[in-house]
Amino acid sequence: MSESRYQSFEEFWPFYLGEHRDPRNRALHYVGTTLAIGSVATAAVTLNPAWLLVAPVVGYAPAWIGHFVIEKNRPATFKYPVWSLRGDLKMLRLALSGRIGDELETHYPKAAASRQPAAVGGVGAVAPSANGAATA
Repeated sequence: MSESRYQSFEEFWPFYLGEHRDPRNRALHYVGTTLAIGSVATAAVTLNPAWLLVAPVVGYAPAWIGHFVIEKNRPATFKYPVWSLRGDLKMLRLALSGRIGDELETHYPKAAASRQPAAVGGVGAVAPSANGAATA
């Protein structure tokens, strides 16, 4: 029995996002993607192609740590290298624009709700009083 494959990036994206539900894993991806982009840019500016060899190392190392150590899953890069790179770039763009939370909520509402910080200034929030004691 053969395993089905995603036929488009639009089909792949919810799967990709689901593999990156933990914000620590996403943060490691943002670091890796940014370092990889910086390495490619440095290669272009300095005309030194050696920087292109650095890009995959600095890009994948943090991301794979996030998958193997934090999410405990297998990076999508192994099966979908191009779509995974596109997913990394989309995820970074959404994070920089402040919309990654909305995207998670759209595809994984329970996961997004369970990872929200405690209420801040709303119902159920605990605020310190003037003397530093917590009041509800």
